[in-house]
Amino acid sequence: MRFPYWRHLAILLLLIYPFSGLESVAIGALATPIGSQLDKLFFYAILALGLNVCVGYSGLLHLGIAAFFGIGAYIAAILTTPSHPFQMEYFTAVALATVGAAVLGVALGAPTLRLRGDYLALVTLGFGEVVKAYFINLDNITRGAEGLTPIPSPDYLNVPLNWLSEALGQGPASFHLHYYLNLTFLVLAVVVLRNLENSRLGRAWVALREDELALTCMGVSATRVKLSAFAIGCGLAGLAGALYAFSIGSVSPTPFDFNLSAITLCCVILGGLGSIDGVLLGTGLLYGFDRIVSPLVDSAMPEWIKQYFTIGNWRLMIFGLALILMMRFRPEGIIPSKRVQRELHEFDAKGGAA
Repeated sequence: MRFPYWRHLAILLLLIYPFSGLESVAIGALATPIGSQLDKLFFYAILALGLNVCVGYSGLLHLGIAAFFGIGAYIAAILTTPSHPFQMEYFTAVALATVGAAVLGVALGAPTLRLRGDYLALVTLGFGEVVKAYFINLDNITRGAEGLTPIPSPDYLNVPLNWLSEALGQGPASFHLHYYLNLTFLVLAVVVLRNLENSRLGRAWVALREDELALTCMGVSATRVKLSAFAIGCGLAGLAGALYAFSIGSVSPTPFDFNLSAITLCCVILGGLGSIDGVLLGTGLLYGFDRIVSPLVDSAMPEWIKQYFTIGNWRLMIFGLALILMMRFRPEGIIPSKRVQRELHEFDAKGGAA
């Protein structure tokens, strides 16, 4: 499998970034290092890639992806925190969180096989709200609103990174370990999805999105195709949730709400439905703006302006405006998939409306 040269360059830059000295640059008045935020972009990118399987490839409008993100995070936390008896190792917990979210994704998909469009969106939205309520109410397992903490970090993997950092004349950086672990899982997710995209299953997902009846007439089981999309998409969301739990060191129900699902959907639409490169770019733009650019701009504003306006308080409106402009002037996304781009432009060339 061949990648364009710029992908190799991007991976190389990401690999050497922690040792560039730029990771210690502070964000805003809270003096949060940029490096401590970049590793979080990686698991949000995995979450967006999982949603892209359901929405971009298969055309299944999933508005509850945050629930599976939370399920993966809580499974990883329950399996590793001292308050529970399991005390499992990092990779085992991540694997079980991924499989657990995938199984629950199939359990959600099975009763909704006949639903599409708005009806499927409502079911997944309702499921997301129910799951969040369970996170809060199962006090004996999830510790309710207080959450689970601390989630131990696999510090034994940090030895070679600290050695390299000290060899380059830098002190040990706390974000190195999760930065490289999250980046590794992101690269693996991209490789797997690129191979699936060009496989028989990937073509079946696209056929399902375009015409379910035609897919069935070709002898392909629409049921299996839908369940596979739910399993892989929700499994990736569970993987992202597990990485989130280990990176943050604790979990609570607050982050796993509809806002997370909506912003992740915006990442997919902004970057380009069905486009892996587009989804990665969309995630970098939205979450990068939210977590890095917005605090930097707000900290640079004069105090008298902050009394009336801050980017952080208006970020959802900015996201919505960007999405409206994108759907009006470039509906296929910033980096669209070749298939979607060809369909839209061929339709326009024949005299159709955009």
